[in-house]
Amino acid sequence: MKTYLLAGVAAVAGMAFAGAAYADIVIATAGPMTGQYASFGQQMKAGAEQAVADINAAGGINGEKLILEVGDDACDPKQAVAVANQMVGKNVAFMAGHFCSGSSIPASQVYAEEGIVQITPASTNPKYTDERPGPGTYRVCGRDDQQGKVAGTTLAEEFGGKNIAIIHDKTAYGKGLADATKAVMNSLGKEEAMYEAYTAGEKDYTALVSKLKQAKIDVLYVGGYHTEAGLMKRQMVDQGMDTMLLSGDALVTDEYWSITGPAGAGTLMTFSPDPRKNPGAKPVVDALEAAGKTAEGYALYTYAAIQAWADAVKAAGSSDFDAVVAELDKGKFNTVLGELSFDDKGDVSLPGYVWYEWKDGAYDYR
Repeated sequence: MKTYLLAGVAAVAGMAFAGAAYADIVIATAGPMTGQYASFGQQMKAGAEQAVADINAAGGINGEKLILEVGDDACDPKQAVAVANQMVGKNVAFMAGHFCSGSSIPASQVYAEEGIVQITPASTNPKYTDERPGPGTYRVCGRDDQQGKVAGTTLAEEFGGKNIAIIHDKTAYGKGLADATKAVMNSLGKEEAMYEAYTAGEKDYTALVSKLKQAKIDVLYVGGYHTEAGLMKRQMVDQGMDTMLLSGDALVTDEYWSITGPAGAGTLMTFSPDPRKNPGAKPVVDALEAAGKTAEGYALYTYAAIQAWADAVKAAGSSDFDAVVAELDKGKFNTVLGELSFDDKGDVSLPGYVWYEWKDGAYDYR
């Protein structure tokens, strides 16, 4: 009797284990959930949570439900690698992350080695895909050389008669963007009056601002994030300067205006066409806003990354790495960003960058 009981227990346990093994697919998003760039992490988290909720409400993927893990890398490369290894331990099949290029690039090595598909919604440094560590590394955002072409061309053609300074925060994102912009501007015959690095995370940039004022800088291009750019803009106005500030997609957060106030009016930034204006995204935008969450910036990009991966899993009939990569490489995916596909490096087919202008506390097309 004891033998039969033990056999029964073992059978039930085996059934329970099998049920657990096939009942859920674990995926993740990771980015700066804390720290000075946490607003971007919250965008990603909001988009990922909504995507998982919508997919599960529709029956899941191939009969399996999704479970979301959230990692905080604070935009620190070492912490990003630690988060990647944590996600390996949690058996994630997919990573919709990271945010900062300086995090996504080293973390991609871990995911590639462990057979985990990674689609970043926000990392724009060309090295992320140009030097991808293997198949399974993708992005649904543009690249800094695309962004730099738009910015550099505008600086040369529209502000060619002005004194231009280009500065960067020494990060993979900030320096990469500044250098791409500078290269295009220089190729069109315009030289900058100043090119310098600054230290991210400081609160007082008055010394830098004074130097810009002394050099009579008319236009300042910032390769960096909204926190520092906002402080610089406000402190320039405080010193009586009317210098125009231009930057990239790291200003797509309402926190920029929270820092600058009215001093931020006229700031220009490059970003992809606003996905919130895509009719296909309206139900998702409405759901996010109804829940008191943001749909700005990279929320919908994170949602789209999960959509594309989920559709590839459905097409493959499995979340197996090789099968999903094969579908991602050849498929076209209808997402909140519009229809997209990936090229042989993992870059997305979506339109590039356009200019936005900050005014009255919000940004919109210029």
